[in-house]
Amino acid sequence: MARETCNLDKEEAEILKPSSPPPTSPPPPPPAAAPPPSLFLKPCLPAPARREASAADPGGAATSNPSKPSQEDQEAPSSTRRCSCCRRRVGLTGFRCRCGDLFCSRHRYSDVHDCSFDYKAAGREEISKANPLIRAAKIIKI
Repeated sequence: MARETCNLDKEEAEILKPSSPPPTSPPPPPPAAAPPPSLFLKPCLPAPARREASAADPGGAATSNPSKPSQEDQEAPSSTRRCSCCRRRVGLTGFRCRCGDLFCSRHRYSDVHDCSFDYKAAGREEISKANPLIRAAKIIKI
């Protein structure tokens, strides 16, 4: 019988890497938002200045005032950190999941809070990046 030999010199061997990620992989999670500023760091001077300006010109500022209070109201709920499942206050002890939500100690595991992050696809992608395929140039038959 003929023996098959393969010479795996660096010059002849090819390293094949996947050209594109599989189409079924989910998009990467959005970058984490900056933490909300604390109450102690908010400037105190601009808020009274706005109120004085609106009191001085009630007719012209009436159209711009409804938008500003709604922005201030939106900032207040973001400063309270609550669990996405049970709405319990977590404060500094909250756990941020890969799906992007914040959870308490009971709901921090992915199987408990029905996580939307695809751990299986992320693991496959990480392994394929860490271990590229190596093929010999050609098998020589004798």
